[in-house]
Amino acid sequence: MAYLLQQMANAVPLAALYAALAFGYAVAFGVTKRADITYGAIFAFSGQILLLFTELAYIRFWLVLPAALAIGACAALIYSLAAGIWIGRSIMLPLASKSPNTVIVAALGIMIVLMETARLAADTRAIWLPPFLNDVVVFWNDGSFKVTLTYIQLIDTALMSAIVAVGALILRRTAWGRLWRAVTDDPLAAELCGTSASRVFLVAYTAAALVATLCGILATFYYGSMDFGAGLMFGLKVLLIAAVGGYSDPLRSAGGAAGLAIVETLWGAYGPFVWRDLVIFSLLVLLLVMSRRERVVL
Repeated sequence: MAYLLQQMANAVPLAALYAALAFGYAVAFGVTKRADITYGAIFAFSGQILLLFTELAYIRFWLVLPAALAIGACAALIYSLAAGIWIGRSIMLPLASKSPNTVIVAALGIMIVLMETARLAADTRAIWLPPFLNDVVVFWNDGSFKVTLTYIQLIDTALMSAIVAVGALILRRTAWGRLWRAVTDDPLAAELCGTSASRVFLVAYTAAALVATLCGILATFYYGSMDFGAGLMFGLKVLLIAAVGGYSDPLRSAGGAAGLAIVETLWGAYGPFVWRDLVIFSLLVLLLVMSRRERVVL
């Protein structure tokens, strides 16, 4: 019983990460209507920029760790948001109305550029952050087994949950949220009513890039590193994860992603670890096919 509780506790930070990523992806998908793996590339790119600048400040300039982390986080925000804005304005906006294949090819090219830029800047080295905020909080203790989480896990969970909550509040209670819904439903009708669909597109894509950037920073704080191949893995995973809850509602996408994180954690705890990714991706494809069939029936 205690082991199961620990695995459920372990699933909470991963659920918060998947939920925040799926929420941001659904916001961008609402205006692009195209599969876009660059979202995962921005997520990984922000973590790698964080590592590069934190190492520079910590090793080269001898700054204390909190100051080095702050510099790395600021650099990640600047570089990743700049990349996201440029991608949205110069690539996705012109291509979103074209064939879906053009967006897929362009997204793959962008992902390679971002990943190779980070790899070359790091000289193909795996950079690791020093551990911090890794003291444990005990939630349950039966004498022989403790159910715990670290402070960094709790902080990351709270911040990522706040991202989803604030984003949902903006979409449901603000004028921009109503404009976003109008453009996602029918961009031409929104244009005829006086709304600039291209402006809403750029704001939505920038907001999604911001969510991916913040999640990349927080995930790197938690895991301590970010792999160069994470862009493709997270790009594909987020694309399919968001489909679990449906692309039409970012909050539903976040809920479906959180549920999948629990399944993934429990499989890692009780099933063969080597089969985890195969099982998860197969489940995602199955859910996507089922959701498509339901839409066709309706």
